[in-house]
Amino acid sequence: MLRGIRKASANWLGKAVMGIVVGFLIISFGIWGIGDIFRGFGQSTVAQIGSIEITLDQFRQTYNDRLQQIGRQIGKPMTSDQARALGLDRQIVGQLVADASLDNEARRLGLNLSNAEIARQITADQNFRGPTGQFDKPMFERVLRAMGYSEARYASEQRNVSLRRQIAMTVSGEPTPPKAAAQLLNRYENEQRAIEYVRLDRNQAGELPDPTPEVLAKYFEDRKVLFRAPEYRKIEILLLTPLDIARGIEVPEAEVRRSYEDHRNQYGTPERRQVQQIVFAKPEEAAEAADKLAKGMTFAQLAAERGLKDSDIDLGLVTKAGMLDPAIASAAFALPEGGVSAPVTGKFVTAIVTASKIEPEHIQPFEEVAAQIRQQIATERAKPELQNRHDKIEDERAGGAHLDEVGQKLKLNVRTIEAVDRSGRDPAGKPVPDLPPGVDVIGSAFGTEVGVEADPLQIPGGGLAWYEVMGVTPSRERKLDEVKDQVEARWRDDQVAERVAAKATEMADKLKAGTPFAELAAGIGAKVETTFGLKRAAQVDPLPAKALELVFRTPKGGSASAEGKSAAERIVFTVTDVTEPAFDAASPEAQRFVESLRRSLSQELYAQYIQRLETDIGTRINEDAMRRAIGASSDSQF
Repeated sequence: MLRGIRKASANWLGKAVMGIVVGFLIISFGIWGIGDIFRGFGQSTVAQIGSIEITLDQFRQTYNDRLQQIGRQIGKPMTSDQARALGLDRQIVGQLVADASLDNEARRLGLNLSNAEIARQITADQNFRGPTGQFDKPMFERVLRAMGYSEARYASEQRNVSLRRQIAMTVSGEPTPPKAAAQLLNRYENEQRAIEYVRLDRNQAGELPDPTPEVLAKYFEDRKVLFRAPEYRKIEILLLTPLDIARGIEVPEAEVRRSYEDHRNQYGTPERRQVQQIVFAKPEEAAEAADKLAKGMTFAQLAAERGLKDSDIDLGLVTKAGMLDPAIASAAFALPEGGVSAPVTGKFVTAIVTASKIEPEHIQPFEEVAAQIRQQIATERAKPELQNRHDKIEDERAGGAHLDEVGQKLKLNVRTIEAVDRSGRDPAGKPVPDLPPGVDVIGSAFGTEVGVEADPLQIPGGGLAWYEVMGVTPSRERKLDEVKDQVEARWRDDQVAERVAAKATEMADKLKAGTPFAELAAGIGAKVETTFGLKRAAQVDPLPAKALELVFRTPKGGSASAEGKSAAERIVFTVTDVTEPAFDAASPEAQRFVESLRRSLSQELYAQYIQRLETDIGTRINEDAMRRAIGASSDSQF
């Protein structure tokens, strides 16, 4: 958990909304473990922390903001059901409760920050600096809009976060972890082991007799639930994307060619040049340097005369668009190879440039990409029409029409899936093909009922998918005759797994008793193999994670058996060597261990402080208000 918190707080938004970290800590350490905390106390209050109340509107706004942020990050909307399944509602309450506790403590301690200090922090933030390295107000505003913040709200949040950070630094400080802890962490990560092993599979199970009818009937009776027919649903899907609409849009050849010329670099590799530049503080100095070049001085000699090294003048192998100053870029890309420019007055400096190497552009011919460009233009033009068609479809549905009727009237293709289970498979057990990309239509259809007019799902990249449940075939118990082949196949798999497991256990016991490995392997027609350099975190064939874990729990010279990649495979092994890693406290890796432990200790201290604050202040959560705020039913489980 703590590793995830550190990762999440690495970017600017994680720091700006540091309360979310506290929310996760609270889930683990605080409010959700207190049995009598959930009591209703005011319909508009979600939580009360001492004298501070978190209102229903405040919780709902934070919850919706977070939903939108996640939707932008994953490229598709997150539904309330998905958010509740992930525990987002509890995380948000934990965040708000912890923030309120810290804000209350900041006021009690008399902590505050001036407006000037908040402005200084914002303008000093590296994330808001433009090409010149200075604070870029338009960039700042764009970022805030993208994250759903107003300037006033961000400034207020920044003040609160800064005060919380002051408390956090005071509480957690810089604890020094014990050296023994770093040594243990080093041993855990870097200890290496070697083993001898054999793989046992179906080949060692021997011949299986056919099961008698009585055996098969009893096996089936004991495991009926495994062979139940799942619930199937008949679903209609109407898919509408910009690409569908674009097929009916004509794009003139001249427009396609113009787009190609305007965006040539997208269809190949643009010209690149090795550019060097000498910068002058005054135009007069540049003119004097140009005069020296005209009289025979080389560009390299001019740089040396001015005390410049190659690293001072070399811009690298760049494209014209990759150079920051358009005037200097134009001059550099107008030169022949090895040519030197006259003084060029750019945005910020006057410079003389040279192009020591030229890599020509490699662009696909127009004929090769014309169809692609035509489709792109048509698809862009189709996007506004998407809303018009959406409105027409919704108008028809509002009038009571089913999707098949809407499709017929508006001449849109409606697909009918006659039967599909919750996992997306048909009655034959095969995956239903060609489902809408990027959206879970099947899962959504199983979350509604027959005839319910569900909202369309948004497809990443543009597009909508409407769905309607037309019928439900309930789950039922199958009879043995319906699934006899499946039952017999599973019975055989179980028999093989039992026989292989028993043989592996017998072999491991004989190894422990001193029987040579090669002798045992030869007796079952298997081959002893060797692997070395095994580490806990490094997965190596043929050892799955559980087998590797057992290898590291087995002492040197010890033997054991573990399940392989399936229940019908077993790995029998002997640990032949254990290599303890050296520990150099001054090494970079040891310092990494120490730093990792220091951060963990710091965060644990902070978590305990938050828990104590909430206990001392007094915290109550209104479960009913939480449900109302997110539209959950009264019987939803929190």
